[in-house]
Amino acid sequence: MDKTIRTIIAGALQEDVGLEDITTSLTVDPDIRCQVRLISKDEGILSGMKAFRCAFDLLDADIQDWRAESDGCAFSRGHILASFTGTARAVLTAERTALNFLQRLSGVATLTRQFVQAVDGLPCRICGTRKTGPYIRHLEKQAIVHGGGATHRHSLFDGILIKDNHITMAGGVVPALKRAREGAHHLLRVAIEAATLAEFDEALAAGADVILLDNMDLETLAEAVRRARASSVILEASGNMTLDRVRAVAETGVHYISAGALTHSAAALDLSLLVERF
Repeated sequence: MDKTIRTIIAGALQEDVGLEDITTSLTVDPDIRCQVRLISKDEGILSGMKAFRCAFDLLDADIQDWRAESDGCAFSRGHILASFTGTARAVLTAERTALNFLQRLSGVATLTRQFVQAVDGLPCRICGTRKTGPYIRHLEKQAIVHGGGATHRHSLFDGILIKDNHITMAGGVVPALKRAREGAHHLLRVAIEAATLAEFDEALAAGADVILLDNMDLETLAEAVRRARASSVILEASGNMTLDRVRAVAETGVHYISAGALTHSAAALDLSLLVERF
């Protein structure tokens, strides 16, 4: 079992169960087993099956006859996504936590797939941001990949991205880039944000590896792409990325589009457990 997932789910179970699931303890005998089916009431892309299973395993549900679809698969309404047998008390206690993760993460994967499909046929990748739920970034980043999106930096420690406040505090684009380059090892790219073409030109001339084009309109994005044509710089568009707009942004020629909406605005899918006495 993935140690990170185990830690996340254990914390969520502690939050939900506390000292005891009083209702289940009082109404369900400890030796009863149940047959469980996970059924979709929505259509979408599956993500979070490891987290879903983990919730039951951590409560010693003695899962048997496990059958489940894989993360990344497409499903429709009425689809049986998983079936298994287990001890009824553990299944009922873990049910809400397990579903919360699966519904949330499948929502992220589904929205990501919609963005990816919107730019189909264009040489542009969709990626997420750090605008994730607290403590569940690992899972939400996986969900983006399950939806067909690209990976981005996971946290502050694994990528250099100089943003507007860094530029202000460093005294400008050029000194910010210079200081970042001096401190970075040769395998680490240096990215910087540009909100205007003037900032873009400075960053390009100073040798940025990646330039994040922040909240630029389509005309400005296209001009930035034109100015960068003779260089090897990677261009990423970000800010105000919606399904209605994303293809037009991709058509400007940027290499990546990052969208915080993939995680902060994804709707949870409607999934439910049908539990029967076994």
